[in-house]
Amino acid sequence: MLEREKLHLYAITDRHWLNGRTLESQVREVLEGGATMLQLREKALSPEAFLAEAHGIKAVCDEFGVPLIINDNVEVARQLGAGVHLGQSDMALREARRILGTTAVIGVSCKTVELAREAEANGADYLGVGAVFPTSTKTDARELPHETLVAICHAVMIPVVAIGGITLQNARELVGTGIAGVAVISALFGAPSPRAAAQAFRSLDLSL
Repeated sequence: MLEREKLHLYAITDRHWLNGRTLESQVREVLEGGATMLQLREKALSPEAFLAEAHGIKAVCDEFGVPLIINDNVEVARQLGAGVHLGQSDMALREARRILGTTAVIGVSCKTVELAREAEANGADYLGVGAVFPTSTKTDARELPHETLVAICHAVMIPVVAIGGITLQNARELVGTGIAGVAVISALFGAPSPRAAAQAFRSLDLSL
């Protein structure tokens, strides 16, 4: 079973914020700052380039003892021995589990209690729920009422991570919702110092 603590600060990569730096160096900074899980999210790279980059990122995550999650791509996850995060339009959870095995961490994006319960029943290890705030990362993501986030947290036994537009300033609004942690993209990778931003998130007492 996935420990809730592993979801406390769930970092999701975005090469839009590299500004001349390498993604691997940014990942190292975020992990040095205290990120507890890392999702590699790549939409534009070729399969070969994605796999090559993923190997480097996996080595850094292994160095820090932080689980690596691959967004969408079950085959890359299989080759790396990593976990995977699935959206509702991605590969079916049961098929991903068959390919990756029983020990792989598999997360699923959910927006309703019904989908959350279905994912749990099908063997998801955690849920990603959002967008909890307006976000520029996914322009088609509609903001999810916090009441729905609370209902989902109460409806399942597996841990829930909140995602979408989360910053140091608004993260405190999620106190008491029942989440295990927050998934953060631009507030980490778009920060002048990803390491310092991660440290700041880890120091927040959100009683998650």
